[in-house]
Amino acid sequence: MSDDWRERKKARTRRAIQEAALRLFLDKGYEETTVAQIAQAAGVSHMTFFRYFPTKEDVVIEDEYDPMIEELIRSRPADEPPAARVRHAVTQELALIGAADREVVLTRLRLMLSTPALRARLWENQYRTQRLLERALSGEDDPAPVPLRTRVIASACLAALVTALTTWAESDGADDLPALVDEAFAVLRGEFD
Repeated sequence: MSDDWRERKKARTRRAIQEAALRLFLDKGYEETTVAQIAQAAGVSHMTFFRYFPTKEDVVIEDEYDPMIEELIRSRPADEPPAARVRHAVTQELALIGAADREVVLTRLRLMLSTPALRARLWENQYRTQRLLERALSGEDDPAPVPLRTRVIASACLAALVTALTTWAESDGADDLPALVDEAFAVLRGEFD
């Protein structure tokens, strides 16, 4: 068996677990849904669930988008303004997300915003995302201190992105997400200029 086949199988299993969990959370409620119910609905064992998601919260919080954003930021021209690099990377990523994935993102956002246990984990996730943005913008992989300017720009970009995503979720997906992202970053451009 090839490594590519194994990776595709892992991705399918991960997606099946997440989709089953989201369906159950919407039908029964987050708190009322157990990991055992999610595993059964996804057709996997309880232990398989934990190989993919360390906690029930992770099935909603964790996604594959941050590493993609980091890669897209690093691929932008180094002389491009930092906030523009992040905006272009996010815009590129949104173009790659299909309608079905967008619905999953919207469902996850709704759950995160409405479920106290998930809101508590949201800050931890945002902190990791900010550190990722800092690394991508500074071009550094080591734990050396990132300059304050870069940290502030990464934080402002994250705030703009989170605000756009929250606004989109509050509109129940009716607003155009790429337009909201562009508008949020336009506000930043105006402040940075």
